[in-house]
Amino acid sequence: MQASGRRNRGVLAILLGPGVFWLTLFFVIPLIIVLVVSFSKRSLLGVVDYSFNLNNYVRLFDPNSPYLFIFLRSLGLALINTVLCLLVGYPFAFYIARQTPQRQKLLIFLVMVPFWTNFLIRTYALMFIIRDTGLINTWLVNLGILEQPLQILFTPTAVRLGLLYGYLPFAVLPLYASIEQLDFNYVQAAQDLGANSLRVFLRVILPLTMPGVVAASIITFIPALGDFITPDLMGGGNTFLIGNVLQQQFLTVRDWPFGSAMGIGLMTLVLAATMIYFRAGASRQVV
Repeated sequence: MQASGRRNRGVLAILLGPGVFWLTLFFVIPLIIVLVVSFSKRSLLGVVDYSFNLNNYVRLFDPNSPYLFIFLRSLGLALINTVLCLLVGYPFAFYIARQTPQRQKLLIFLVMVPFWTNFLIRTYALMFIIRDTGLINTWLVNLGILEQPLQILFTPTAVRLGLLYGYLPFAVLPLYASIEQLDFNYVQAAQDLGANSLRVFLRVILPLTMPGVVAASIITFIPALGDFITPDLMGGGNTFLIGNVLQQQFLTVRDWPFGSAMGIGLMTLVLAATMIYFRAGASRQVV
């Protein structure tokens, strides 16, 4: 019995070994390095001076500094993008889940097609569509709907549109997976008991598909919060987010300690918010 247990543990170690090694080498160790650098300071020569101090974190969370405002703006845009992805993605995922298996495969394939193209290329493609001489403005002007092209590109609206366009597929897939597993007998039972469509959705469909909503919210909110390509290209430098500040600190200013502190602070706040969200969801399930 003991030999069998040791053999099972040996097989488990062999199976988990490559993954643990990969995560340790490319995630844990770099994270420790960034944490150490965040408590250091930048020397006059632009290199890291490994002398312990908290100045980077004090500077980051100073109410009078612009960085706290930029972080709050990034948080707001990420929340708005998450809500928009849910509002657009949930009906589409529900529609896919109610189709025949063959049609479901086709629609899921179309949702996954954007993943075949680099995110940067897709962002440039969207820029060509919404610019002054792009496809949308050209059609609207030629049809006589507009006299002058709409100024969409290089505005906060373009940034929100780019975030929605980039992360909508990430929301549709977990929503579809959750809705597809829904037992619609509960829906029919609620309708037989006299519930209208809104009450059926709020009391039956939404609670039963909440795992997909939570997954979609997390995997759209977190990358949108740290995105720097979309605001940099589609905002034209007019919408500066926390991802752009991080890029600037590491590549332009070369203040690696402050950039590391900013990254650690951002990761800590996102992790804390995620844990609070999961804990609140678990408490609701218990109640």
